[in-house]
Amino acid sequence: MDKNKSLAHHLIRSFQDAFRGLAFVWKEERNFRIQLCIALLVIAGGVWLHFDYIEMALLVFAILLVLTAEVTNTAFEDTMNKIEPNQDPLVGKVKDIAAGIAALNALGAVVIGTIIFIHHFL
Repeated sequence: MDKNKSLAHHLIRSFQDAFRGLAFVWKEERNFRIQLCIALLVIAGGVWLHFDYIEMALLVFAILLVLTAEVTNTAFEDTMNKIEPNQDPLVGKVKDIAAGIAALNALGAVVIGTIIFIHHFL
């Protein structure tokens, strides 16, 4: 019984840590807040236009890719800033690459969303 309590406690603690991390990103990263607001508008548009399950699943997947990339980018930037607080070309390169990942995911999500939304207007 103690093992189950310990497992449950560990699981709860893991979720608390994860949500605390997301709260940090929400508080500190303007792009994340903007992306999340756009995501809610996109989902609302999908509901309003009666998207089918596949279309909604693709939109949610694309949204999750964007938000995950933004969270990952934030983790990279914060880690790099801690490792090297001064300007350093290699650190700048790593941070730019991480930002590029986020931008690439956002571009892909825009393409997916455009294809799905245009289908409903044509």
